[in-house]
Amino acid sequence: MKSKIDRNIVIGFALAIGILLLTAAASFWSIRGLSVQTARVEHAYQVLQEAETITAVLKDAQAGTRGYLLTGDTMYLRPYSIATGQLPASLERIQALTVDNPAQRARLDSLRILVEQEFRILRPLTEIKKSMSRAAMQTLLDTDRQTLRQVRILYARIKDSELALLAQRSALQDVFEKATPIVVLVSAVLAILIVVWLVIKIAKELADNRRLQGELADINAEISRRIAQIRALAEQVVQGDYTVKITDTAEDNLGGLATSLNRMTQTLDASFSALEKRNQELDQFAYVASHDLKAPLRGVTTIVKWIEDELAAELSPQLRTYLDQMKGRLARLEDLINGLLAYARVGRTAQTTATVNVAQLLGEVAELVVPPDFTLRVAPEMPSFMTDRLGLQQVFTNLLSNAVKYHQRGAGHLEVTCREAGPFYEFRVQDDGPGIAPEYHQKIFLLFQTLRDRHTAESTGIGLSIVQKIINEHHGSIRVESVPGQGAGFIFTWPK
Repeated sequence: MKSKIDRNIVIGFALAIGILLLTAAASFWSIRGLSVQTARVEHAYQVLQEAETITAVLKDAQAGTRGYLLTGDTMYLRPYSIATGQLPASLERIQALTVDNPAQRARLDSLRILVEQEFRILRPLTEIKKSMSRAAMQTLLDTDRQTLRQVRILYARIKDSELALLAQRSALQDVFEKATPIVVLVSAVLAILIVVWLVIKIAKELADNRRLQGELADINAEISRRIAQIRALAEQVVQGDYTVKITDTAEDNLGGLATSLNRMTQTLDASFSALEKRNQELDQFAYVASHDLKAPLRGVTTIVKWIEDELAAELSPQLRTYLDQMKGRLARLEDLINGLLAYARVGRTAQTTATVNVAQLLGEVAELVVPPDFTLRVAPEMPSFMTDRLGLQQVFTNLLSNAVKYHQRGAGHLEVTCREAGPFYEFRVQDDGPGIAPEYHQKIFLLFQTLRDRHTAESTGIGLSIVQKIINEHHGSIRVESVPGQGAGFIFTWPK
């Protein structure tokens, strides 16, 4: 509906602007035409004035020259002097004014020739020479009269042609003088009508808009109420209540979403009930593994010890070797059971957060797992922050103990550094041990994967799996950077 209203307003404005542009163009055309015709009328008057000036000045020059010949008074030569300075400029101006009129240009070219001819006749007469005979003077005067007569005839033609143009231009000027006020008035009336129509149209559209806004406000309020119900259901699901239901039976998208959420909560309730049952079974398995499996294991270990104690004198070297191998296998089996129990418990115990000073935590871990012949360097930029202390302690314990366990070079050097990586801290545990080949960089995090002989008692292949599971539970990541012979660096991220 809004797009339709906007489209109507745009169309109305476009129509109004189009009409206004047309009326403005008509007004401009009328005023421009009046201005052009007025300029052309003035142009015709200027041509007539210049032509008349040329003829009058030339006539005055002739009269003054004749007066000079009769009286010998040089005062009569003043019109001639004025003509010699004024006529060339007048001829240039009138030619410039008639540049768009070829017929007049031809007449003016003839006029220029006659003027030059007249000056050639008058110039000897203004310089009386004793050698000039009366007959020669009379011949010049007769030629002068004929030249001036031709000038008058040519002037009459120029005047008649320009008067005809003037009459035509004056008639057009009258037309534009009468049309311009009418066009301006019509344009003004149209503009007023368009403005009134637009005001009415916009007022109607605004009224429709207000009505629609009221309807949309009611719809938004209803949708907000229904969304609030969905949000409340989501919050209860997050808190572990999967029995909640939404009483929304409307047949629209939100109603369909409410029905889907109700089915989802039913499915989650059933799934989590089954999961809780499986967890209880896993707890029972952990109890059995920690007691029923470890008890006979300790019994076998005790029997082996009794054999060694009571039959020490009767045991052959080969039998002692067999007993040592048996004790190693039993110890490995116990380590495997303990490792599996530790792996199963990750994520199933409640996490307790506390302020952890990482440097202090590393000092405590080092006292437990780093031998005296190893050196541990902790970078000075270690943070203090609220986190799961037990989980972070387990990660550092396993990584440092692994670095010591697989060092194979006697005394070694360990280093722990930290840097910020967005919402995480990125820790790096670096050693100077034998390193890890690239093909094992992913396998070492799998259960029971170890780079040592499986029969080595302390190599269960579970430690790094526990580390990865703890870090994953905290939404972090872990990777290894290592080249054989150049040590290994375990880099993991931990949320701030």
